Amino acid sequence: MSLEVTSSPEVQPDSRGRRLESWKEIASYLGRDVTTVRRWEKREGLPVYRLQHSKLGSVYAYTLELDAWRDKEAHRETLAGATDVSEGEVDHPTAWIRPVRRWLIAGGVAAVALLVAAYLSTRSRAFNVTEGDTVVVADFANSTGDPVFDGALRQGLSVQLQQSPFLRIVSDQRIRETLRSMKEPPDARLVPEIAKDLCVRVGSKVYIEGFIANFGNNYVIGLQAVDCSTGDLLAQQQVQETGKERVLDGLSRAAGKLRETLGESISSVRKFDTPLAQATTPSLEALRALSIGRDAMGEGDYTAAVSWLQRAIANDPNFAVAYGGLFAAYGNLGESNLAQENAKKAYELRGETSERERLGIEAIYYWGVSGDLEKARDAYELLLRTYPGDSGAHFNLGNVYQSLGQLDEGLAQARENFRLEPNSGLDYSYLIYSLTILNRFEEAGEIETEALAKFPDLYPLRASLYALAFLQNDTKAMAEQIRWATNKKGIEDVLLGYDSEVLAFHGQLRKSREQSRRAVVSAKEANETETAAGYRSNSALQEALFGNREDARKSVLGANRRSDSRDLQYATGLVLALVGDTEKSQSIAENLAKSFPEDTTVRFNYLPTLHAQLALNRGDTAGAVESLQITSSRELMIPSGPTIDLVMLPVFVRGKAYLKAHQGSEAAVEFQKILDREGLLAFSPIRALANLYLARAYALQSHSFAGPEADAARAKARAAYERFMTLWKDADPDIPILKEAKAEYAKLQ
Repeated sequence: MSLEVTSSPEVQPDSRGRRLESWKEIASYLGRDVTTVRRWEKREGLPVYRLQHSKLGSVYAYTLELDAWRDKEAHRETLAGATDVSEGEVDHPTAWIRPVRRWLIAGGVAAVALLVAAYLSTRSRAFNVTEGDTVVVADFANSTGDPVFDGALRQGLSVQLQQSPFLRIVSDQRIRETLRSMKEPPDARLVPEIAKDLCVRVGSKVYIEGFIANFGNNYVIGLQAVDCSTGDLLAQQQVQETGKERVLDGLSRAAGKLRETLGESISSVRKFDTPLAQATTPSLEALRALSIGRDAMGEGDYTAAVSWLQRAIANDPNFAVAYGGLFAAYGNLGESNLAQENAKKAYELRGETSERERLGIEAIYYWGVSGDLEKARDAYELLLRTYPGDSGAHFNLGNVYQSLGQLDEGLAQARENFRLEPNSGLDYSYLIYSLTILNRFEEAGEIETEALAKFPDLYPLRASLYALAFLQNDTKAMAEQIRWATNKKGIEDVLLGYDSEVLAFHGQLRKSREQSRRAVVSAKEANETETAAGYRSNSALQEALFGNREDARKSVLGANRRSDSRDLQYATGLVLALVGDTEKSQSIAENLAKSFPEDTTVRFNYLPTLHAQLALNRGDTAGAVESLQITSSRELMIPSGPTIDLVMLPVFVRGKAYLKAHQGSEAAVEFQKILDREGLLAFSPIRALANLYLARAYALQSHSFAGPEADAARAKARAAYERFMTLWKDADPDIPILKEAKAEYAKLQ
């Protein structure tokens, strides 16, 4: 039924319900695609109005009139179904689309279930999803009136389907980015029309949609798989449950049956089919909060993610997956202690999860709590043998490889992650970072241009862009990232911290201290206590390396008075060792060894470096070199502390040990290693200082050589001193190490 009018009807809006202004809105309200709704208008008398003399698309309808039409159709189909539900194909909306409470009252849950089964069985056809295909999970049509089902059922269905090694589910992150390219809000509901369009755009073959309807305390949950290209129904399942608390059980059963229908073997379904209430939570409220928290995480809003994940745990204190999410959110906020607490809790509860979630939780426990990077690597590799399409596992495995110093392997994982998620801003930034730390600046720059055009407001990308701009001497681009981050809570501090490091890299300590102070204030305003302490520790480390011993000592002790963070403890111990406070540094070293006995970074990086510096303080150069022997195969390890420059410090201390032992050639090799890792070290102070220490190594060689060899060594020393002086041409003149450098250079002349 179509009515033409020359203007809007005179009837008041509330007399017919809310006005829907387009085919898209009408289709969304009815839970179907536009093509189907138009067919109903032509064949079934759907009440739609058209403006006369206007274009074909200028239509509108009223919700109460649509409801009344649906009631009429439902009653007719219920009567027909009671006589014979198998007379032929039922092509009416009531069997699947947006069932409403009044309809259920008219026909009852049993009648509704019968009609749904009749409709779906006549429309489905044989189809198998292959292992190379991806699947989009659409939103549920929720006619119960209970908002707790919104988001919760889609999240639950995703968890159930992700247990399958056979199905590859398109990630929420990729869905958000694709919605943006479709000019839709990133949190738009995936109603059938939008889901179908998105499905085609991401190259999937199938989308799965669902509905939930109720009659009092009885619920019907339905799922159907739809061909993205044709809109044909490929497979369907539906179940009934009594009681709201049983809905997740019903969803689990329906999802398991659907997997079989789509071609997964029965043995696989049985092996990887942990009930949803066990795999996640029996609480719908908790599941909904998890869904919103994961959305916030995908948008880079880690503070909001923490809030929602905490809400999920408040609803279910045994929600292992939510604790795992908090580990990731706090880790990205630089709060390693809080991250570890939540990883421990997830690990304790991992027995109540699916196989896939269990493997992931074990991996993050080894990575973030015990610190056993080899076990974390093995856990992720095991997970990927079963679920090779898990982009998140590739992302995390890449980070583990980089923590181990295996940068090429890390890049390989970053590339695979990007191949699986090519429209993710976070994955763009990770690939840029992985290329940058391997000095592949040209390729990183090309990807940066593409990424910035797509995701101009993504925080992790902006942080990567700042570092790359610094390495390319693009001060304008660096300033742009600082301006972008200004007044953005939880983001501003990161770019201010970077700016502080760049100023210190050039010896401008007064300005660096001020930017570091601003970063600390900004982090505290975002409730990032450990991150704020990290900025203070980093400043203290710079002061110690530059020779401001008393300032360094006061700063580091003030920063970490109450922290037991692994990275902050190490930074404190190293600063104290550098300024000669051997007793306190030794005590911290002993505590690290006791507190983190399995931690790969502590065992093969932090403790050897502390022991070596303490040996140097005693004048034991051979002992220092011997202490660092264990680090030789792990020199490129990237510790996880995001606000402290701790990379390649074993190499730096080894170089100093060789200098003190008057082994100029060996020292030169170590400091050249640092200079060769431009992308990895970026604005680390030891990269600037390596020029000075290399000059000292060459000067030492000149005293060991004679004739042309001595002249060549002196020339190299002068060149290295001059590179350092150029870097520090605007440095504060009272920095002790700068005074030493100038005096040494004058003698060399």
